[in-house]
Amino acid sequence: MHHSVSPSTSHATLIVERHGPILEIRFNRPHRLNAVVEALYTELLQALAAAEADPEIRAVVLTGEGRAFCVGADMKEHGAAQRTLFQRRQYLRLGNDVCEAIQRSPLPVIAAVNGYALGAGAEMAVACDFLLMAEEARIGFPETSIGTSVGGGVSKLLPQLVGLARARRLLYTGRRIDGAEAARIGLAGDCLPVERLRDEALALAGELAGQAPVSLAMLKRLVNQGVHTDLESQLQQELDAVFTCSTTADWQEGVDAFAEKRAPVFRGQ
Repeated sequence: MHHSVSPSTSHATLIVERHGPILEIRFNRPHRLNAVVEALYTELLQALAAAEADPEIRAVVLTGEGRAFCVGADMKEHGAAQRTLFQRRQYLRLGNDVCEAIQRSPLPVIAAVNGYALGAGAEMAVACDFLLMAEEARIGFPETSIGTSVGGGVSKLLPQLVGLARARRLLYTGRRIDGAEAARIGLAGDCLPVERLRDEALALAGELAGQAPVSLAMLKRLVNQGVHTDLESQLQQELDAVFTCSTTADWQEGVDAFAEKRAPVFRGQ
């Protein structure tokens, strides 16, 4: 089903485009390889909140304009900035807020890593529900090489994705890996030629957009917390989730569509 793209929203650091039920957010500082400045974080938080508030939007794709995904903090800008220590902490906190917003969003978020994803860029990619990578893209955590440390929950999420030994190697050495290796170790869900990346990400988003939104939101929360919840309370919360789903019109629609051998049309209610 082809959706026409409505006019893209104008931001200073992002291109936000609507494709029917999918919101595509592209980092748009290609002249700086999409390096992060404060405005990028604040605009991204606004775009994610707007997506969440719009009942028509069912999935989000996050990618980069030009040849990078996002190379982390804009060191040039940081070098020139006169910040108090508290202002510095507030900026760093914004990075955590973005990763947390991605993880807490009831919508599935797909990272289409089209080029370099380093530092904060890698953090945002790891926070997404799905990480698709171009073959020649590179992902890495260079923090130890510049005397800093990771944020955005990476020290918790990366070991869950790739195992403790591999996570240590990536984090302690700052080694960059390409799409093929990222897919091999389970960091990326898919590795694709760069010219197919965006189409595949939008296709996955389209598939997710057809699922029942309440079900997806419930499952995302359950899956993200499951690692640190004991079995008894996880079972209890699953029961509550199933019951909540059964109170929706979408649940009845799912049952009816199955009986009538047709595709269901979910409304998120």
